[in-house]
Amino acid sequence: MTGDSDDGGESYEEIIHATGHEHVSAAHASTFEITTDDYLTPAGDCILAIDADRAPADFDPEFVAACRDADATITVTVEADGHRESVTGRGHPDLEFTNERSAVGRTSDYVDDRTVVVGASFAAEGFDRELVAALSSGAEVTVTVTVE
Repeated sequence: MTGDSDDGGESYEEIIHATGHEHVSAAHASTFEITTDDYLTPAGDCILAIDADRAPADFDPEFVAACRDADATITVTVEADGHRESVTGRGHPDLEFTNERSAVGRTSDYVDDRTVVVGASFAAEGFDRELVAALSSGAEVTVTVTVE
């Protein structure tokens, strides 16, 4: 989806629908993840939602190209059961968007095929605990990824 941002530049958006799970703990200190997998074990402490309807490989090529700009600002907004939180990071020239299972946000500059944002302002442990409670109760989740 394309739109104009306030500064006259282009912005692009991708939306993922997913579901929370009883094992969502959002305890990881350096990553957060949305996965298409339909299960979650207690060890998956970075995972915020499962059973996602889309993965990075499904994203529009224009969106992906915009994210490959090191100066791009990427915002990931997670909404569930009336709770909403956004985390902001940046793009990277090496972002691949080829993974067919998981989208991962990272506080570091590490990039692999799952990475959708680097330099995130916080990871799973930084998400609002009321939002995390909604996620762990199995709420429906909307994840919006925007790049400017």
